[in-house]
Amino acid sequence: MTAEGILSKMSHKIHDGEVKYSLSLGGQEIDMNSLLGKEIGFTFLNKINCTICGTEIKQAFQGRAICRHCYLHAPEAEECLFYPEKCMAHLGEARDMKWSEENCLIPHFVYLAVSSGLKVGVTRHHQIPFRWIDQGAVRAIKLAETPNRHIAGVIENFLKDHLADKTNWKKMLMSVDEDFEIDLLKEKGRASALLPGELQKYISADNSVTEIKYPGINMPGDLKIFGFDKENEIRDTLTAIKGQYLIFAGGQVFNMNRYSGYNVLMTY
Repeated sequence: MTAEGILSKMSHKIHDGEVKYSLSLGGQEIDMNSLLGKEIGFTFLNKINCTICGTEIKQAFQGRAICRHCYLHAPEAEECLFYPEKCMAHLGEARDMKWSEENCLIPHFVYLAVSSGLKVGVTRHHQIPFRWIDQGAVRAIKLAETPNRHIAGVIENFLKDHLADKTNWKKMLMSVDEDFEIDLLKEKGRASALLPGELQKYISADNSVTEIKYPGINMPGDLKIFGFDKENEIRDTLTAIKGQYLIFAGGQVFNMNRYSGYNVLMTY
């Protein structure tokens, strides 16, 4: 079978304790879990569309499939999306206040997650557990709940000297037993104690730990990232899915999120 269209990241949900992935491509909804153990392929059709406005662009800008205009003016590309502590929406400053009212001036969670080791992160309240799944976290806990993005970013920023805030893709994919030995409740207590008093009032009373299992039949020993900047096609047996990564039997790893906006032909 084939499907042709603009690539986007996979949607997902947790069913019976495991992540179930689906890909919307060219009007088709493809059950990605059902393709494990089967040969699939993606061919780049040499066309890229901005993931914000849809305009065709010659190449990805700043490593993302967005046009220069959207990069400079669209609220979806505003600086606070990458540096939450710089969000100024609570002061009435934003590229688009209506957008910010719906996305920045809403409850946010600061969380601790185990992906490539322990990390701290920020997400909008309705993005849990989706954000954790996108990052390939195997376990996560809510650290703090704030009324807006700025305060969540300030809390995260306080903790960056003590905790990682980025995910190493290779370590994330090759989870080890030590990841499951990290006591998230204890780490939450340690992180909470590092915060100044005025921020400790936001500590979440929810101490439940979410555990996430990803689909796969095996994991190759040596992983290497695949990119459309070097090759136009990837084709191999799909062996595992984690985060937004497809892992193939030969060890190649395809980041679906990285190539959102790229026009592809998928065979499966």
